[in-house]
Amino acid sequence: MSAFAEFDKERQAVDKLLQQGYGIVNIKEDLDGAEVTFIRSGSDGDPVKLLLLTADARKHVTTAVFAGIRPAAPVEASI
Repeated sequence: MSAFAEFDKERQAVDKLLQQGYGIVNIKEDLDGAEVTFIRSGSDGDPVKLLLLTADARKHVTTAVFAGIRPAAPVEASI
């Protein structure tokens, strides 16, 4: 699998959870990757943990955190 295909698979998994109403509550980085913990907003359900191995997917999650936990969408900037 190409590097982009691996990143895209992980990005889609993150975006799917965000679109389903999950929020990022914890990110644990180590040499194996980043373990991201998601919990659905407004429920006491079990947390979902996702292991991200690619650097680009980890950057995507960090960007989502700083952007207000929103799934990725095309951004259009007016000049």
